[in-house]
Amino acid sequence: MGLHERYARLLSDAPDVFMAGRKEREEELRKQLSVLFDSMMKAVYKTEGAQLSIDILSTPQVREFIESHSSVLDSSFEKVEMSDAMRKRLHRSDFIFSGIKTFHELNEAFPSLIDENGERKPFERFLNDVRSIDQTYNSNYLRAEYNFVSASAEMAAKWDGFMQDGDRYNLQYRTQKDDKVRPEHAALDGVTLSPSDPFWAEFYPPNGWNCRCTVVQVRKSKYPVTPHDEAMRLGDEALQRDSKGIFRFNPGLEQKTVPDYNPYTIHRCRDCDIAKGKISFAKFIPDNHLCEACRFLRTCRSYETVKRVWEYVKELKNEVTVLNNVTASRLQTGTYYQTKKTFGRAIGHARDLEQAEMYEAIRMHLDDMVFLRHSPLGEGKDLSNPKDRKNVDVKRHRGVSGYNKYSLIQGDDSWIITMEVYKNRSETIYHVLKKE
Repeated sequence: MGLHERYARLLSDAPDVFMAGRKEREEELRKQLSVLFDSMMKAVYKTEGAQLSIDILSTPQVREFIESHSSVLDSSFEKVEMSDAMRKRLHRSDFIFSGIKTFHELNEAFPSLIDENGERKPFERFLNDVRSIDQTYNSNYLRAEYNFVSASAEMAAKWDGFMQDGDRYNLQYRTQKDDKVRPEHAALDGVTLSPSDPFWAEFYPPNGWNCRCTVVQVRKSKYPVTPHDEAMRLGDEALQRDSKGIFRFNPGLEQKTVPDYNPYTIHRCRDCDIAKGKISFAKFIPDNHLCEACRFLRTCRSYETVKRVWEYVKELKNEVTVLNNVTASRLQTGTYYQTKKTFGRAIGHARDLEQAEMYEAIRMHLDDMVFLRHSPLGEGKDLSNPKDRKNVDVKRHRGVSGYNKYSLIQGDDSWIITMEVYKNRSETIYHVLKKE
């Protein structure tokens, strides 16, 4: 069974409960994505070779589409109250999901470049032939995904609040009690258990596309506790149509809007150590094209990492020491131009005037910084020197995955800022900025 058949089957029993008032907004976002889809197809049309290269994910057109799709999903919970930490994690989940979904669209479009005679099609014909992909992924599927992300985020925020109270209250499963509630979900209505019961790890809402079920806190003295085995049986019956086990996750526990194992991923994603953050990217060797795309998305444009660095850089605003009256003699004595705060190992001070000027340029032109690409550690370096090879090996041992590159336009000059991101054994994340 192909992707479309599997996905359509999952959606077939989901009632259409797209909230009133959202349809106009949905259509507006849909048109924006359609324009970006056409632009992305231009990048596909320019590709050469018999197989789609993973590098296409770095092209500006594809990056813009992924980020825009992610923003659409983000908008579904922009008014939901939650902690900043939870919101950042959910935004990151949206980005990874959008990237993997986009990769499927690109893979599906790529074969349409060639006509029945083995010749490359004119662009207009190619674009016309792939329009159905846009309609399927970014209209038909997006509606259910938008609702699911919205529900997941709301329930994740609730879970965050529940955890602050510990086991002081029990949790109770509730439906909307109307004619749109699926019978199998209605059977779960009233299930009451402590927050620590394993039931909530598998059957915490949403439990399907367009699921509107919720969970509330209740006083322990008011409602009897449901026997664990009975609750698990009811949960299994409620998700019996979910034969793949896609919806058996808790968005609050996992801090994700969409589980790692979803219609766009492979079965091994369910237990992938990379998704769970258990091993370094440097040690991970992808075993297929999809795993390679996942690794690329998580390393080169990890929403969480980029947002953290952006915050670091923004904090440099008004923090860089004024450089007036700096003399060459002071530079020669090793004077550092300290910021008022430290930012990792190397971003916290300028060792010379050039580096200090770079920080000042960042401070003055934050809005002009744009992501370029990800480069593996050591790429483009002359490693003939044993000292350089040892330095790279040491960094790999610490978990260095590579470099994220950003460009900064300052007037007529172009800066290339290299950002090295890695963790040490204490899980401290360092960001090293330097000018190329």
